[in-house]
Amino acid sequence: MTPKGWCPGALRPMPAGDGLLLRIRPRGSRLDAGQVAVLAEISGIFGNGQVDLGSRATLQLRGIREETLPQVHRRLETLGLLDGDPRLEARRNIMVTPFWRDGCGTQALGRELEAALRDAPDLPPKFGFAIDTGERPALQDASADIRIERAGGDLLLRAYGMARGERVSRGTVTPRVLDVLEWFAGTGHRRMAQAVAAGIQPPLHADAAPDRQAPLEAILRSAPFLFAPFGAATSAALSELAGHALRLTPWRAVLPERDVQGDLWLTDPDDPLLRVSACTGAPGCASASVVTRELARELARHVPMGRHLHVSGCAKGCAHPAPASVTLTGRDGFFDLIPDGPAGGEPALRRLPAASLPDVMRGHLGSQL
Repeated sequence: MTPKGWCPGALRPMPAGDGLLLRIRPRGSRLDAGQVAVLAEISGIFGNGQVDLGSRATLQLRGIREETLPQVHRRLETLGLLDGDPRLEARRNIMVTPFWRDGCGTQALGRELEAALRDAPDLPPKFGFAIDTGERPALQDASADIRIERAGGDLLLRAYGMARGERVSRGTVTPRVLDVLEWFAGTGHRRMAQAVAAGIQPPLHADAAPDRQAPLEAILRSAPFLFAPFGAATSAALSELAGHALRLTPWRAVLPERDVQGDLWLTDPDDPLLRVSACTGAPGCASASVVTRELARELARHVPMGRHLHVSGCAKGCAHPAPASVTLTGRDGFFDLIPDGPAGGEPALRRLPAASLPDVMRGHLGSQL
């Protein structure tokens, strides 16, 4: 079994406090109607009914029992969601914009990149790709090391950390991606931003900047997204959408391809629950010493629009690695409070009991939220 701390997949699940965690990487960041229905069944029958939406347009099944793993794999294989081996699966960290249209070439580009990655050098576990070639840019704030974007009417290949990228043609984009990967494999870095920050420039021309992206708030209001607070959906919520194809997003939301009513989903992007991120916490994660999501729900009403609260079970900050307006990090059953920082940042207050946190949020630190 895969050791804790590895990036999980379907073939290499990760042990967690609530069973095995299987990460599903839907091809093209899309699930067809049949896949949605069967994944809901798998979660309810073989797991604990918890379904996580990841920040890289992935889906995680939780609580899978080890003795049922072969059955789960067989069902995933029939759905076309299982790779030939764990090595290929780990490379396929490809996030695709939800704003593609039939005939725009975005999905075809995703399939081509998948095929090309079979010949790529070994990559670090978190190394990822974004294909942001839809009708409008949307993924510039999402985590991806190599980005395929648009600059006017041209395709643009850009490394994360570079403001400008190289204009490429439809026929040269994937060969140029492989060129960059060969270069990156020799840098010794684990993420592209680290290499760029160290002054090691990728072998790309700085021809143009990508098309300008609208603020995320506007993007989330531009389509009928269905949101899962903290990215925590359920098999019942997924069952509501059975019969509908879904596009996955990095915003812990799905975009149905047809109108559908989902009573177990949030539809208002201004809902206070969406201003808070929280990991699974205890007892679902063995690294956590605190309950997170119940506290996050209680504190959400104290978070003003435009600010963000992160409740983390430990200093790893898996649910939100970036800084937040306020981060609460669990340590030994208590919370450290970190203003304007990530889960592993320097606390301003330490060892706060959970019961005190609503008053803390309303009190002298309320101005920071």
